[in-house]
Amino acid sequence: MSLTDLLSPSDIAAALRDCQAPDSFSPKKFFQISGMSKKSSSQLKEIFRILDNDQSGFIEEDELKYFLQRFEGGARVLTTSETKTFLAAADHDGDGKIGAEGITCFKYR
Repeated sequence: MSLTDLLSPSDIAAALRDCQAPDSFSPKKFFQISGMSKKSSSQLKEIFRILDNDQSGFIEEDELKYFLQRFEGGARVLTTSETKTFLAAADHDGDGKIGAEGITCFKYR
C-alpha cells in the first residue's frame, strides 16, 4: 500500500506546495490540506506505518526531518526547528519519538 492509496495525489501536492519555504511547515495545516485530518484512526495508523521508514513502530527525530520526502521524493527536508516543533506536538510521553497515537492526535486539532 502507498500513501496515494489513502490520500489524493492532488491533495498531497497541495500540502507540499503550501510548505515549500523553510520554516513554513505546520503539522496541523499539512494534515488538513493533505486530507489526513479527515481519515479514520485506522487509516491514520496505516499512513503512520507507511511513514515509519525503518518499521520500528515509531517515527524518531532522524526520520521526522524527512517526513515531507515520504510524500514526494523531491520534497524538502524539514528544518531543525520544524522537526523539533513537530516532535514536541506529537510526542505524548516525551521519549523523543512518535508512536501511531501521536500522529492520530492531529486528526482532532
